[in-house]
Amino acid sequence: GAGSAAMPLWDFLGSTMVTSQYVRLTPDERSREGSIWNRVPCFLKDWELHVHFKIHGAGKKNLHGDGLALWYTQERLVPGPVFGSKDNFHGLAIFLDTYPNDEATERVFPYISAMVNNGSLTYDHSKDGRWTELAGCTADLRNQNHDTFLAIRYSRGRLTVMTDVEDKNEWKNCIDIVGVQLPTGYYFGASAGTGDLSDNHDIISMKLFQLMVEHPLEDETVDWTKIEPSVSLLKSPKDNVDDPTGNFRSGPLTGWKVFLLLLCALLGIIVCAVVGAVVFQKRQERNKRFY
Repeated sequence: GAGSAAMPLWDFLGSTMVTSQYVRLTPDERSREGSIWNRVPCFLKDWELHVHFKIHGAGKKNLHGDGLALWYTQERLVPGPVFGSKDNFHGLAIFLDTYPNDEATERVFPYISAMVNNGSLTYDHSKDGRWTELAGCTADLRNQNHDTFLAIRYSRGRLTVMTDVEDKNEWKNCIDIVGVQLPTGYYFGASAGTGDLSDNHDIISMKLFQLMVEHPLEDETVDWTKIEPSVSLLKSPKDNVDDPTGNFRSGPLTGWKVFLLLLCALLGIIVCAVVGAVVFQKRQERNKRFY
């Protein structure tokens, strides 16, 4: 398609412009939002999505934004504040965030992150989604003169995100999470948004591949369309704090944590003192009997 003409199997919204070479979700202009969504729900249990994209604009250093999002969600064609799409969504989102809204962050941007939502979580733009992020990585993907790609693989509860943005024609691991539950019957889409700062956000191609994977027999009795999006984590996403590597670290020591640590240390000292006194007294009694 071209211009505002309809495309087979795809719908688009907002500032999205279709050309013969790419789909531009937003132009390099302020306060624009655009998205593109597939009309066909995905009923594959195991899949891999390859996205050829380009984020570019006239802004230098941090004078650009906001970023691009790739979606596998129940909702489609619903505009909203999360990179041009709906908040409190059901499903998976991969964010390619190009602007640090949190001035105190230690992360290096652009930054790629993953979020799974059952409709109850809200994406916090002021903290760049840190409290709901599962994992992430830094990727120099903006204003490149070569092709930039991203791959999302979901298979047997494992979510993997890989990048090819260094013109090496090879995938580099970014995110690898196990324990992810995603239902079938959701839709793929892409959206982007700009605020006071802007960029061109272009989708050149989106290709979906079915992965041939063996599943245990009990999976045959599961209604995959009824699964609730979730992640079984050893840590809560809210324990994730700023880390340039995108890995989990323990949260900062709050006042309660410091108090509990001091209390435990004090109790430990008292116990040791009591045990030491008892041992010393018994030794003294033994020495008296000996003499």
